[in-house]
Amino acid sequence: MFGLGWPEVAIITIVAILIFGPKKIPELGSVLGKSLRGFKEEMKNSDDETKLEQEDK
Repeated sequence: MFGLGWPEVAIITIVAILIFGPKKIPELGSVLGKSLRGFKEEMKNSDDETKLEQEDK
């Protein structure tokens, strides 16, 4: 995963829990997931629009 081993992932997880707290981590994950989903949908929509514009030419 991105060239990270298990020790690095564990350290990042511990630091995230210390900074945000265990209650905030699921909320952050949810927000991140929704943001990525929205980004994917917009990229798909822009690709569809680009194809339509190319077909019209």
